[in-house]
Amino acid sequence: MSSARLLKLLSLLQTHRDWSGADLADRLGVTTRTVRRDVDRLRELGYPVHATQGTAGYQLGAGASLPPLLLDDDEAIAVAVSLRTSTSVTGIEETAVRALAKLEQVLPPRLRHRVNTLQTATVRIGASGPPVDPDTLMAIADACRRRERLRFDYTSPRTGVSVRTTEPHSLVNYGRHWYLVAWDTEREDWRTFRVDRLVPRTPTGPRFPPREPPEGDAATYVSHQLSAKTWGYQATVRLHESAEALVERVWPGMGVVEAVDARSCLFHVGAETPADLVWMITSVNVGFTLVTGPPEFAAALRAQADRCLAALS
Repeated sequence: MSSARLLKLLSLLQTHRDWSGADLADRLGVTTRTVRRDVDRLRELGYPVHATQGTAGYQLGAGASLPPLLLDDDEAIAVAVSLRTSTSVTGIEETAVRALAKLEQVLPPRLRHRVNTLQTATVRIGASGPPVDPDTLMAIADACRRRERLRFDYTSPRTGVSVRTTEPHSLVNYGRHWYLVAWDTEREDWRTFRVDRLVPRTPTGPRFPPREPPEGDAATYVSHQLSAKTWGYQATVRLHESAEALVERVWPGMGVVEAVDARSCLFHVGAETPADLVWMITSVNVGFTLVTGPPEFAAALRAQADRCLAALS
C-alpha cells in the first residue's frame, strides 16, 4: 500500500465534501476496490471516514481523538523542528518534548539524521520572552472569535494595576512577546496590551460588532506601535525602491515599511537618538527622501553627510 496514495486520499477527503468511490478512484488512478481498501486502512489508523447514504461515497468526519498522522518528509521535519523551538507559553515545553520523542521514534532513519543534524548544529542566543499562561491565551482567543467584550486586570509598569474593558480583535506574537490588539471602550481608541501582564475576568460579554483595525491589520499596527511610536525620536522617509524589494533588509522591530507604488515605499522608524535614526535609515542602503522628522534628525543627517564628504577630501 502506497503511503503517498494514502496522503493524497486523506487530502481529498479533507476538502469537506462527499466523494463517490468512482471519483476518488479517478483522482488516484486506481480501482474502486483499491479505494475501499485504502479507506479501510485510514479507518484502522483512526480517521473517521464515513460512508454516505445513496451515493456510495465517502466523507471525512470529525474525530473524537487525534489519530496517527500521515506526514511526508518535509512535513515531518517541519513538525520536529517546530517542536524543538523554545516557546514562551507556560507549561508547553514539557508537552513539546514528549511529542517530539514520540515523533522521533517513528521517523525513518534518514529523517531522524537530518533532524538531529540540525539540532547539533544550531545555537540559540538570547532568552525567550516572559511566560504566558496558555489558559489566558485561549480565553483571549475565544473572546476574539466570539466577538465578546473582555475585561481584565492589567499591570502597567507606569500606572500600576487597572481594570480594562475591551473589544478584543487579535492576538499578535511579535518578537519575544504576545500582544492583544483591542478597542479600549473607556478610552475610545485602539490599544495594544502585553498578554503576560493581563489576567482575564469572567464572564465575557456582551457581544459587539466588528471594527476595522488601524494600519490595515493588527500585525502592522503592533509593528508600527512597537518599532516607531514608542521611541523618543520618530521619522518617516520615502525609500526609492518598492516595499517588496526591501523586505529582506528591514528586520522585525527596526521599522515599518508601507507600500506606495512599484518604485517607492514609506519607511516609519523610531529610535532613542537622532544619530540612531540616521544609522537605521542609511543601513537599508537605498536612496531616500525625508518626509517627516524632528529638526534634530535633519541636523543629524547633514552632519553625517558632511562626515562622509570630508572622508573623500
